Amino acid sequence: MKKCLRCNKQANLHITEIKNGKAHPVHLCESCAQEYLNVVDLSGKAESFDFEEEASSSTPDIPEVDPTKACPYCGITHKEFRASGRLGCSHDYEVFREQLIPLLENIHSGEIQHVGKCPPRVSDSSRRHYELLRYRSLLKAAINDENYETAAELRDKIQALEDLEENGG
Repeated sequence: MKKCLRCNKQANLHITEIKNGKAHPVHLCESCAQEYLNVVDLSGKAESFDFEEEASSSTPDIPEVDPTKACPYCGITHKEFRASGRLGCSHDYEVFREQLIPLLENIHSGEIQHVGKCPPRVSDSSRRHYELLRYRSLLKAAINDENYETAAELRDKIQALEDLEENGG
């Protein structure tokens, strides 16, 4: 899911601009797309719509990688990961952390943790069970991080869901 280059909302218009013989992807939300389409003249040039500056500032900066840097456990290099799209082992997340964070933020709309989705036709009890599992996992992480305020909020949410299940709701 791509973000709008101007306002960071979800982009739903994807255009490829050709400038100086190079292709530049332009991802825009509906309102920015309307503005963009209103300022594009018949020759295809955007007269006053300056997306290039914003595009360069919103594109994640991926730090340079030492080409000889490899995971000490599986031996995969960053170049091999980029070519295949797959990491070699779980340790690669730490070895290539600086390069992975911008990629994960781009994929997960600014977040670096995948939380998954529930199918749209799931029963309420299955949805509550999924939420309980998710909250318990978050609670464990909050306790490990000694973030007790968040842990208390999660404990209350878990209790409310458990009470709802006990009462047949």
